[in-house]
Amino acid sequence: MKRRGKFCNIAAGISLLALSGIVYAGDKVLNLSLPPGSDFQTEKFQPLTSQSFRLAANEGGMVQDPAPVSFATPDAKFQEPWMTINKAHKYLGLGTLALVGLTAMTAPDNEGGGPPPTTGTHQSLGRTTAAMAVATVATGLLAHWDDIYLEDSFFDPDKMHAALGTLGALSMLYAVSIAPRGGHSSAGIAGGIAMGVAIKLTW
Repeated sequence: MKRRGKFCNIAAGISLLALSGIVYAGDKVLNLSLPPGSDFQTEKFQPLTSQSFRLAANEGGMVQDPAPVSFATPDAKFQEPWMTINKAHKYLGLGTLALVGLTAMTAPDNEGGGPPPTTGTHQSLGRTTAAMAVATVATGLLAHWDDIYLEDSFFDPDKMHAALGTLGALSMLYAVSIAPRGGHSSAGIAGGIAMGVAIKLTW
């Protein structure tokens, strides 16, 4: 019995081997090559390289010659305008101080004891001085508004300059308004001193 079982196993193995060989022989060999005329064999599916990009761009006219580089010539040296708001503020301030001195020098003596004159050079200079003081403050605010900060100390030079200049202009206006009464000269001189100190702080 045992011999017959072994024989059957060997026979079955030989039969399976023979059957597999027949099946394999009937199959075609697998062809991995692409059929002729396939799109994958055309040039557009060739590996892309920098050379192929360059050639394709040249054929399509996409590559253009670089535009000529033009170097801008440096502009002429910047020249500040002959008159600016800041310059007007400066000249008006100096002119106001000069007029303060001229106004004081032309004050009448009034030795006769009568009322002081209400017309003349002194009065004209006083009014002109007050007007120039107001113009000085106005141009200063326009030119330096961004330089004044409320959070800064009162002793900040810019803030003190603005405060003393404004106080001086107000004193001159007060002197003109009460002239020719007594005390107007003191107010005018005090205003001139305040404006002189203001100019000195930022000179």
